[in-house]
Amino acid sequence: MVPEELLSREFIQVEKRGQTAVIYLRRPPMNALNLQMQREIAEAATFVSGRVGIDAVVIYGGEKVFAAGADVKEMANMSYADMSYAAHQLQSAFATVAKISQPTIAAITGFALGGGLELAMCADFRVAGDNAKLGQPEIMLGIIPGAGGTQRLPRLIGVSRAKELVFGGHMISAEQALSIGLVNQVVPPAQVLETALDWAKKFSGGPKLALAAAKRAIDMGSNVDLQTGLSIESTEFAALFATEDQKTGMNSFVNDGPGKASFAGR
Repeated sequence: MVPEELLSREFIQVEKRGQTAVIYLRRPPMNALNLQMQREIAEAATFVSGRVGIDAVVIYGGEKVFAAGADVKEMANMSYADMSYAAHQLQSAFATVAKISQPTIAAITGFALGGGLELAMCADFRVAGDNAKLGQPEIMLGIIPGAGGTQRLPRLIGVSRAKELVFGGHMISAEQALSIGLVNQVVPPAQVLETALDWAKKFSGGPKLALAAAKRAIDMGSNVDLQTGLSIESTEFAALFATEDQKTGMNSFVNDGPGKASFAGR
């Protein structure tokens, strides 16, 4: 399969492989997430989200590293006023990634630290190489995570484990990350991208609107009380009865049995 280039910027490239878009992080040697790269990540996320012909999205830093964090040299001499603006931009960029409507998979090799781990946590799933090192080391710099680490991490692995990582600032291995639910699968580094693409293929030709609704219901519901979450679910559930895919799926089930429907994504 020959990749098709969809978008190219200085630090970001988007390619289409079948029905999957791959967002490549391209700022060697460590993919440090400077302000320009953050803007380009947001642009890439906006570009792929809901795009016709794209059923899933993979975020990949390359064979050696996912992203080692924010650009400390760029931040070191920022004032409070400077960082108030920059922190808002960083969170906004990552929120754009988290809101990509299709299923998303972060393909992690090497370091995913600080902002790199925060970016990976914006994805729905994480596939890590067995050489991966993950962590939130910001405390070692006299600061705290500022792109979702204090919020997304406890939602993924629980409050106590998140405090252990954030307070300690230490790195954990891919196997440790798997054991606490921070990543979904661990494979040899050379297989990370292909494994992520295999995950993405599970969603190819699927009920795109239903997958997007499920993602919204889970993500929005996890931030509210149970009753509000159930209301969100009910609204998303009912809305799908206005789609062609619902009619196709249910008619196929009645006439042909489960798992045989061909969805149009409408």
